[in-house]
Amino acid sequence: MRTVLYLALLLVALFLSSCNNEPTLQKYFVESSEKKGFIEMDVSPSIINIDKTKLTAEQKTALGSFAKMNVLAFKLDKNNKAEYDVESQKVTQILKGKSYQELMKVGSGKDAASVSFIGDGDHINEFILFAKKEENGFAVVRILGNDMNANNIVNMISLLKSSNIDMDALKPLQGLIK
Repeated sequence: MRTVLYLALLLVALFLSSCNNEPTLQKYFVESSEKKGFIEMDVSPSIINIDKTKLTAEQKTALGSFAKMNVLAFKLDKNNKAEYDVESQKVTQILKGKSYQELMKVGSGKDAASVSFIGDGDHINEFILFAKKEENGFAVVRILGNDMNANNIVNMISLLKSSNIDMDALKPLQGLIK
């Protein structure tokens, strides 16, 4: 009986110690989506209006690997500069976590952008675009998919350029862009 009790306590201790308290973008999105100053939206693959019969095999694979996009933006105005600084720093710190691998970073300080991902080179589950501009605010875009890779992302960018994007789906973000 004691052995069973010790085993049960050991399992509970292992379970509790394995819980990850590291902040994630998913948690940040959930916590921030209802806060004042934030704009949040989910974008499905249907935003990309393109004739699928004319796609190459690589383009079809890229489109198939794309599940959805989550966008969270903070609109900066003259009254929320301190909050902007705090929230921007939170995102920066999350992206420095061990789960995220940075691919590229441009700019620094007030105006900057970065591309990060979760996964490994051939099995990427999430691409993250983070951009901030002192005059407008910042935006975090999570591109979620199944076994994406860098080639899929390049093909997706090509598809986006040649597609007829449903701009009505992006209306909530228009106020952020000047």
